[in-house]
Amino acid sequence: MSGTQETASGGSALPKELSSAAIEIQTLIQARYPILAILSSEEERVMANLEVIGERLGKNVYAWTVSRGLLRQRTTLSMKTEGKKGTKDPIAALREVLDFTEPAIVVFKDFQTYLKEAAVRRCLRDLAQALRHTYVTLVLLGPPFSLPPDLEKEVTFVDFPLPTREELAELLGRIEAEIQGSADFSVSQEPAAREALLEAALGLTAAEAENVFAKALVTTGRLGLEEVPFVFSEKRQIVRKSGLLEYMDAEERLEDIGGLKNVKIWLRERSIAFTAKAREFGLPLPKGLLFTGVQGCGKSLCAKAVSSLYQRPLLRLDMGVIFGSYVGESESQIRRALDLAKGVSPCVLWIDEIDKGLAGLRGSGSSDSGTTQRVFGTLVTWMQENRSPVFVVATANNITMLPPEVLRKGRFDEIFFVDLPTVHARAQIIAIHLQKHGRNPANFDIVQLAESAEGFSGAELEASVIDGLFRALHESRDLTNGDVLAALGATVPLSRTMREEITTIREWAKGRARMAD
Repeated sequence: MSGTQETASGGSALPKELSSAAIEIQTLIQARYPILAILSSEEERVMANLEVIGERLGKNVYAWTVSRGLLRQRTTLSMKTEGKKGTKDPIAALREVLDFTEPAIVVFKDFQTYLKEAAVRRCLRDLAQALRHTYVTLVLLGPPFSLPPDLEKEVTFVDFPLPTREELAELLGRIEAEIQGSADFSVSQEPAAREALLEAALGLTAAEAENVFAKALVTTGRLGLEEVPFVFSEKRQIVRKSGLLEYMDAEERLEDIGGLKNVKIWLRERSIAFTAKAREFGLPLPKGLLFTGVQGCGKSLCAKAVSSLYQRPLLRLDMGVIFGSYVGESESQIRRALDLAKGVSPCVLWIDEIDKGLAGLRGSGSSDSGTTQRVFGTLVTWMQENRSPVFVVATANNITMLPPEVLRKGRFDEIFFVDLPTVHARAQIIAIHLQKHGRNPANFDIVQLAESAEGFSGAELEASVIDGLFRALHESRDLTNGDVLAALGATVPLSRTMREEITTIREWAKGRARMAD
């Protein structure tokens, strides 16, 4: 094209093989689809794939930005060059494309900003009609956006997913080749370490993965199993920027939970379920669990322990954050939150107190114009259709408030009812908290304490140990059995103050949920 300047190619290496999304794009270009919209924030990766497509099909690749106008793609690698005079204007640039006679792929970046203008939309419709009979394809490249109704029939959307495990393995291999022979840097050759690195990097863009691998190399001099936390730290940044999910550090383990033996068996049996071996065996990815039952009996603790057991980041979704004051905001927020969880997967998504978030569902049509119903619909559809490695753990204190659509098979793999701990479980819980606070459980009569705590929840048992510690500190001595007994005697457990409510949910659980212990 006249008016542009050529410079030497640079930037990141072109992909050896096209991804499945890039192959689809190539097919659409060969079929003379006039306008494509590629939804991705990975400009560099998309452009690298388009360059390969251009080489395969014998087409030049051009790129337009508002800052530099319309340029041949290889020229855009030089920040000092500008395109043909006047093409910084979006309409002038579109008219320039109409004059193309050479086979070409023309990429307009961040063009969704201009789709509100009637003149721009008219130009795009004119282009769509004209380009059908040429070897020129117009590509709109940017993060996910929606089209005005008058362009829906003219533009074909193409999703460009984040890098696959194979693409990340290629990136890791490229990094390894670059540092080969260096005495300062190394990449582990252990299959388990490489698998862990790639698994952790899933959900990152190619640039994010490359950056975090480089950070680990600069910090420790190597890439191995010990550097996996560096990758998780990058995911933490992604989640923090969104403001919709909370990235939690889960230090709790299954061993830190007293009782709940059925839950522990279920989780340990499925610890291999996320591996390639399970896929080869014919098993699908686990969907998740719903914990319901008495307050303070370990439902939230289980969510954190799942994260530790499966070595997955824990993302907490607070339904209260999702609901906004503007029309359509809540529906948009829940979609963004679920897309984010999918984007940083594999992970554990903890939907805390889901019953409270959906409390107004039955009266949603009259109270909030159906907002809660739409949010609920988006959530349950995603839970049913989701195929990404996102393990959902939902907790609910009052499961009777949840609609049957949430409870049926297909949403969750299992529903566990977490009841008040048995005497054996109470003994385990008391021992755990004594040890947690620096005391040897062998120095206490655990059986006596457990039998004295009939009807106590796990949270109330922990509070009694802490109350006993305060009493002992006040009297300048160490904790004794009597201190904990006194604290237990002074506490009125929730099972007494809310006897009727607890009886109701226990009755509901019979035959409807699996007992956690």
